[in-house]
Amino acid sequence: MNGAPATPPLFLDAGEAALVVEFGRTVDADISDRVLALDAALAAAAPEGLRELVPTYRSLMIHYDPLQLDRAKLIALVEQHLHAPVARKTAAALWTVPCCYELPHGEDLAEMAGLLGLPAAEAARLHAAARYRVYMYGFSPGFTYLGGLPEALAISRRTKPRPPHDSKAILVGGGLSAIASFPMPTGWYVVGRTPERLYAPDRASAFLFEPGDSLRFEPIDTATFAALEARAESGEIVARRQTP
Repeated sequence: MNGAPATPPLFLDAGEAALVVEFGRTVDADISDRVLALDAALAAAAPEGLRELVPTYRSLMIHYDPLQLDRAKLIALVEQHLHAPVARKTAAALWTVPCCYELPHGEDLAEMAGLLGLPAAEAARLHAAARYRVYMYGFSPGFTYLGGLPEALAISRRTKPRPPHDSKAILVGGGLSAIASFPMPTGWYVVGRTPERLYAPDRASAFLFEPGDSLRFEPIDTATFAALEARAESGEIVARRQTP
């Protein structure tokens, strides 16, 4: 985090049994660090009545039982942890995630590249060359929101959703990249696909990444994709994890 004074968060009610601690309104690594620090601190010293912690880009939603935990006491507890050093539940990792940009997997790559005035190969190269930050999961199990998209690939989402894509699609839209675990209609552009399972309820850890992790995409061809997908479906983790 930088040396600038941190803006005090907002405390927002979400119904009668959830409190949102909002640290800002932008996709920003410093804000994300504050969210994750509070998440880790509360998880380490969870008071009676705290039910669930849900970190997002810029806020932490705290689900609690108001019959066991008073809102004012919860806010006081949060305020105790606001200036604690940035900490994480687990050490940050760098993941190398295989991604096939070739057809049929990168089905919207040429369309997106054309709208941006780029050759498709250059758009794929730029996407794979970037280092991304895992900000949050949301929308559906394993749907991973990534910051760090190159400015040259910043494009608005579609005005109308396209038909459902395949599972494990790599997406671009709205200045972000993402990975979608399940088939669904989308306004994002499908630029590639990974053989890795980001959400696997049969694994010890159902979600592969932790918020705050970094990742890069490693281009692979269709033959390598097929081989890695078979290994992933058998239970092997084919993405590579490094820790500092």
